[in-house]
Amino acid sequence: MDEIATPGAVVDLDRLEANLARMQSYANGHGLRLRPHTKTHKAKWLAEAQAGLGAAGVTVATPVEARRMAGASPELLVAYPALGARADAIAAVAGETPTLVALDSAEAVRQLAAAVERAGTGPVGVLVELDVGMRRCGVADADAAVRVARACGDAVVYRGVMFYPGHIRDPVEEQDRALEALRVQLDGVIATLGEAGLEPAIVSGGSTPTAFRSHEVPVQTEIRPGTYAFNDRTTAAIGACARDDCAYTILATVVSTAVPGQAVVDAGSKALSSDPLRGGEAGGFGELLDRPEVTVARLSEEHGILDLSGTDWRPRVGDRVRIIPNHVCVSVNLQMEVHGVRGDRLERSWEPEARGWG
Repeated sequence: MDEIATPGAVVDLDRLEANLARMQSYANGHGLRLRPHTKTHKAKWLAEAQAGLGAAGVTVATPVEARRMAGASPELLVAYPALGARADAIAAVAGETPTLVALDSAEAVRQLAAAVERAGTGPVGVLVELDVGMRRCGVADADAAVRVARACGDAVVYRGVMFYPGHIRDPVEEQDRALEALRVQLDGVIATLGEAGLEPAIVSGGSTPTAFRSHEVPVQTEIRPGTYAFNDRTTAAIGACARDDCAYTILATVVSTAVPGQAVVDAGSKALSSDPLRGGEAGGFGELLDRPEVTVARLSEEHGILDLSGTDWRPRVGDRVRIIPNHVCVSVNLQMEVHGVRGDRLERSWEPEARGWG
């Protein structure tokens, strides 16, 4: 790893491979299709690896993710409303890879249908997005879901429903009440759709925090976790993975120890991101891989301040450390290159080619 310039993104390939296999095994064991979200790793070769293990498709959010992931798996799901230029971009991708799009309004259906007709790429599937508590996108009730489904036609074809339980960020063992409320809500919506002759063929849900409890919401036919591939400090804090499952770190160099009680590394918000820790009592913006008691207490754009108050370790200028970030997805999107290692050996490097907006 001495060849890697800092700050640099480093992925433990053994942990990555174990994470991918574990989630696919869980999905297979519970009769669920796995459609992992590529927003975490942003790399086509990793989407192909997930498909090779048995993923039925992959999930994307942006047009550049859709373009880069086209052909990596049997089917794309664009889990973001496609309107305007975004609709045209998605319609073009649909000519290469079978595509589904999550929508929550008749207007979005109309715009996507027009884009598909202009592109001449054939039908695109629609999943009606449901709001199950995130209060972001998604229709508010079953009647609204029926209206959006009925707005579909020949160019965009109703295939089912999608939801994102992103509001459930409790520790895994404390999710019982929220998962039961989710199950009841979904059962009601799907019953209404069935009565309207619109029973969904696909019920797409899941997130990394709830992934391994997805079987407790049995109406789901597939799940879309993304973070699980790399995991991060937040995922470990809520018990959705073990700390040793965190495959992604930022390699950084200690550049200053001039201020007592702290050390400065060359990884700031432009490497780690400034997202806070969710679901844990500890603060900061990351923690050292081999010294979890040492956290990144403060960030500026190019500086990370390590808090040394809880350790007898005293780094020297030039020492290199590996930091588990709070939120891996944002960190990956900041990287021009990611390095895969086994132990201390650099095995491969790649560009996360679906980063940015394109």
